[in-house]
Amino acid sequence: MNKDKRLEMFRRLKQANPEPKTELEYSSAFELLVAVTLSAQATDVSVNKATARLFPVANTPEQIFALGVEGLKPYIRTIGLYNTKAKNVIEACRVLCETHGGVVPDNREALEALPGVGRKTANVVLNTAFRQLAMAVDTHIFRVSNRTGLAPGKDVVAVEKALIKFVPKDYLLDAHHWLILHGRYTCVARTPRCPECSIIDLCDFRSKSAVDEKGKVVAKPIAKSKAKKRASDSRKTQTKKNGIKKSSARVTRKNTVKKSAS
Repeated sequence: MNKDKRLEMFRRLKQANPEPKTELEYSSAFELLVAVTLSAQATDVSVNKATARLFPVANTPEQIFALGVEGLKPYIRTIGLYNTKAKNVIEACRVLCETHGGVVPDNREALEALPGVGRKTANVVLNTAFRQLAMAVDTHIFRVSNRTGLAPGKDVVAVEKALIKFVPKDYLLDAHHWLILHGRYTCVARTPRCPECSIIDLCDFRSKSAVDEKGKVVAKPIAKSKAKKRASDSRKTQTKKNGIKKSSARVTRKNTVKKSAS
């Protein structure tokens, strides 16, 4: 994807959603930190249901730390990996209280030093709560970046760096939200909804989905690259040759046995 396409891509995404927001529900930097920590391998919907029970009872580092691990678990039990997450949240609250006066720090080093907080969580908090230029790359953004050709990369860090480099500066601050929402609702994993995609003509994905005669979106088979096709054809040819050789060898053995018997 070239520079002009990238610019047009974000122009359209902004036009459709001028003020994109995270779907996690929060009212403070601390609530966002807790919600993002809980969201690992869980949906935003499930996290919002849990925090809707938790935050009215405890929504500060001091209050949640006072609950303790066992006191926190009942509120987040419906979320995957809740045992580990409960321990991490309580430990993070302890560090916040002891080291930062109960205030969520606004720098990467301090955030990533908190238990259960990795690079992605830190990026979300920095970008969403503190409006800093940070690019959190989750599974949706990783897929969209590679599939569209926007910012290809072999791992999340490579994609993060490519996005920071290639996303037009005027759109960089909110790019995370536009991309995650696009990946969650349009450029989905199994069968992307290409026919209803606003950037379909800008996307580099070669195997775009289509609508069948019943009006259902169906996936097209992923096209093989020329190199892979040549390799596949070569293997088939070699297999065929091997089969001919084996067949000839069997015939030869049979003829030898017949001559010996006579």
